[in-house]
Amino acid sequence: MKQKAGFKLRQICGENIITAEGINHVNFNKLMVLNPSAAFLWSHVEGEDFDNARLAALLTEEYGIDGDTALHDAEAIAKQWLEAGLVEE
Repeated sequence: MKQKAGFKLRQICGENIITAEGINHVNFNKLMVLNPSAAFLWSHVEGEDFDNARLAALLTEEYGIDGDTALHDAEAIAKQWLEAGLVEE
């Protein structure tokens, strides 16, 4: 997977928000608010290809959770990002 161009993580009023920039996203009418762990993942894979295993490894390293839990959480956030149109396979 890879983040689609034009989506940026911003801090707005203390919230982690994905914003769309540029004419290509003029019809993007969703608001994506990320919790701290999702924002951590987003910022650590910016500009690179990644998969669920990479996201899980980041979660395990940062939060010390077990691999199965990390993979489950990684799959869930990746699915949300795909459904929202923020990333592509």
